[in-house]
Amino acid sequence: MRVARRKRKSGKLQVFKGREAKLNRAILQALVQKSPQIIYDVTKVIRKQKGFRRTKYTNVSRRVKALEQSGYLEKAGSRNTQAGSQGILYQLTTRAHVALFLNQVNPDTFIKEADEDALMAELAALTLFFEKTERKTKHKTNS
Repeated sequence: MRVARRKRKSGKLQVFKGREAKLNRAILQALVQKSPQIIYDVTKVIRKQKGFRRTKYTNVSRRVKALEQSGYLEKAGSRNTQAGSQGILYQLTTRAHVALFLNQVNPDTFIKEADEDALMAELAALTLFFEKTERKTKHKTNS
């Protein structure tokens, strides 16, 4: 008899899970290299990477708009395109920068190797986060 394994509650971030994970990561990395960019320029950068040579503009456009809805990208203005229309410039939000860093570090490694100042800053950020979420849940239950 086999016992079903529980899925881990922590681990990969939602933005880096599932079918669109690779393309999400590629889009965020392209915008780390040079930001802000229009979708066409992001597509050109992505197509230069191995495994993304045949990536279509429409797929990148759909993912960029989904990442904007999720709060990982924001509009940073517009510029003229060669076709003569206005293209929307996108840039990373703070949420995207944090997600990229969290995706690169193992929490155990961070706790073991970070110096006291980094640990204190992380503790302060986590404390603030938990206090705010606790206030939100109390507010919802009182309403």
